[in-house]
Amino acid sequence: MDFASIFFYDTTWAFVFEILVRCVVMYLLIILFLRLTGKRGVRQLSIFEVAIILCLGSIAGDPMFTEDLPLIQAVVVMSVIILLYRTTTWLMMKYQPFEDLVEGKSCYIVKDGMLVLEAFKRGNMSHDEFFSEMRRQSVEHLGQIRVGLLESDGNFSILFYPDEQVKYGLPIFPDQAQSIYKVKPSVIYACTHCGFCTELHQPLQDCPRCSCQDWTQAINSLRVG
Repeated sequence: MDFASIFFYDTTWAFVFEILVRCVVMYLLIILFLRLTGKRGVRQLSIFEVAIILCLGSIAGDPMFTEDLPLIQAVVVMSVIILLYRTTTWLMMKYQPFEDLVEGKSCYIVKDGMLVLEAFKRGNMSHDEFFSEMRRQSVEHLGQIRVGLLESDGNFSILFYPDEQVKYGLPIFPDQAQSIYKVKPSVIYACTHCGFCTELHQPLQDCPRCSCQDWTQAINSLRVG
């Protein structure tokens, strides 16, 4: 086995220097594009912008090391992509329906301490994904949340109840959201599917909001921090 052939083959020092130049040029073009977007981090990028960046990565990759691919072709392609990006963003600013088509719409996940079932039916996210995000934001139960909105960029916007208005809600930590098998009088229970809270007469009582029969004991603790 010829290890020199595996690692170097017919690579010359001149081509190594050419690769360095190509990489620097393509790197600067990508930085220029990101600068034009005005974004400061990946979490600020929309789905549309992530798709554009993936395209740019594909465009930039081959010219970095393909000897018979001139840089001018990559520069032209990237320039066209940037022009299309600027045109698309201008159209999104001018026409709301076009923006909704490209970016998608914000989606309500929680209203008045209960899950918005339509959001989960459409497959926007799963219960586990939502609960995981809420736990990161120091939420203990849904009764602390007045409005929860899933933005088009994947971030969450949350409006909390003031302490004096916090209500009973569905716990979102696994050890607190245990299914119940018997009910106690004057105790508030929460539907594990939609977050509806009420007193129960029997463990398998239908939820009047979603018809689910899985309940857990609700809590009304205040937010900490």
